[in-house]
Amino acid sequence: MSTISIIPISDSSRVLAERILASYPEAKILPFGSFSKEVFHESSSLVFIGAMGICVRSIAPFAEDKHTDPAVVCIDSTGKYVIPVLSGHIGGANDLSKELANLLGAEAIITTQSDNTNLWPLDTLGKKYDWTLIVKDSNAAISTFVNGKPTALLLDIRDKGTDYLERTVPSHVSIFYSFEAIPQQDYELLMIVSPQQYDTSIPTITYIPKVLHLGMGCRKDMQGDPTVVYEHIKDVLRDKRLYPEALADVNTIDLKKCEPVLTLLAYGVMECPFHTYTSEELKDIPVPNPSEKVLEVTESSSVSEASAIYAAHGGPLLVEKQKADLGKGNEYTFAVALDRAACRKGHIEIVGAGPGDPDLISIRGRQMLEKADLILYAGSLVPKELTLCAKAGATMRSSADMNLEEQFALMKEFYDKGLFVVRLHTGDPCIYGAIQEQMNYFDQYGMDYHITPGISSFQAAAAALYSQFTIPEKVQTIILTRGEGRTPMPEKEQLHKLAQSQSTMCIFLSAGVVEKVQEELLRHYAPTTPVAACYKLTWKDERIYRGQLKDLAKIVKENHLTLTTLLVVGDAIDNRKGLSRLYADEFKHLFRK
Repeated sequence: MSTISIIPISDSSRVLAERILASYPEAKILPFGSFSKEVFHESSSLVFIGAMGICVRSIAPFAEDKHTDPAVVCIDSTGKYVIPVLSGHIGGANDLSKELANLLGAEAIITTQSDNTNLWPLDTLGKKYDWTLIVKDSNAAISTFVNGKPTALLLDIRDKGTDYLERTVPSHVSIFYSFEAIPQQDYELLMIVSPQQYDTSIPTITYIPKVLHLGMGCRKDMQGDPTVVYEHIKDVLRDKRLYPEALADVNTIDLKKCEPVLTLLAYGVMECPFHTYTSEELKDIPVPNPSEKVLEVTESSSVSEASAIYAAHGGPLLVEKQKADLGKGNEYTFAVALDRAACRKGHIEIVGAGPGDPDLISIRGRQMLEKADLILYAGSLVPKELTLCAKAGATMRSSADMNLEEQFALMKEFYDKGLFVVRLHTGDPCIYGAIQEQMNYFDQYGMDYHITPGISSFQAAAAALYSQFTIPEKVQTIILTRGEGRTPMPEKEQLHKLAQSQSTMCIFLSAGVVEKVQEELLRHYAPTTPVAACYKLTWKDERIYRGQLKDLAKIVKENHLTLTTLLVVGDAIDNRKGLSRLYADEFKHLFRK
């Protein structure tokens, strides 16, 4: 558990200490006179408030190693400057200094070179992404890197960390995706992110991501020492040039969930999650070594291989079923699979572009565009400015003139080459985004894909109308729907039935059937109910027309509003009445008692 000790050096520093304590409830304030070797070693972070010299002299006798020393931060007594003194990277003093500076309105004085040159902090990079660090001489490797010496970076798997490295790669670093392609003689440092062991000829820093899944099977009531099992598994992995540190979890069938050797292996020896699956989940997974005997006992022809593959979301087996024992009658099997998401292969990211303004795409959405090899965007519905952030050499293509089959064929062409595809949709792709039929194709072909949500136009409408779409004690529901056009509406979702609730209604794709929309809504909403016709929300040519429900069709027709129009109906528009109890003095919660 994180323990922050705040040490005001003088009485005048106590006010700052109290301010920090209010935001860090796990912290404690200690009198300066009580500071000791025990306090130094028992604290994860030390915050001195006062003169830097006093801070340095106080900690100097106890500082030993940057890998074990606590983070030490010094704040001047006026609260103007926050300075990391010890263990800036590994202990987290740099990050803590930035947090405290934000809290106090102070300036963080960071002196580490990698921070000030926007280079990766190699000593803490692994911790951020749960990678295990292996390096013979970390100081030499870091020095080579921060001094801009030629560095090769091998990324043979993919995860959030490798995405970050690709996105922020410094100019002196060259990225490779296979070890064989690296001319090691041209570089002074090699960085590797991989579960695979490689023999290198130059200084190397290796990060081992937890991307392997261990599947286990065993005899009922197996007895023995789980450390022996783990040592054998490690030996087999090393023989196959895989790092045991890459194992993320232990997996088996639910019949084995109470086997003491397996549970102790996971929780006690490997200190990792332990997952179990039913025979129904495992029985249809294709495996290279099925067993009739296992099928007879468990109703699945495989346990170790099937559970490893299942945990890896269908990823490939790197270690097929291995058999071993802890003595007669105590046999066990294991297999190892690579997580499917970590495989370096094609990927499709369905990205929500937001309502129109290029600045309203999410940070993740923009990052996906920046790394894409193909951006297939929804024609005139998505601002072309968003494609300008694409990397050099990327292909941009509008889908406006393409049918579904043509779109899929283009995406599959890039996917099959192991490239990164972005399918860029307007708004949030999960709301009238027509992505279901695309995902159907992706599923049929076993393609890897993910959805990055976006801001929907109904959210942009609330902002543009300066309106909260819910009113305390009056309207607590927002309905997202559309009028009936070429695509029929389900009988239970006819507009006049939804209108019975008197909710705030946001009606998409309905400018062309606005007369029918108005007719249905008037069956339950008052003719004077506020409405807004919102055309091209957040675009440069945005137009918004307010009025009453009885005039909705007239507003749309007279202003020639077309496809990109959202209709909003309800008393929440421009409402300023009603008081939430959220900030009422008598309303107590965790942070206001």
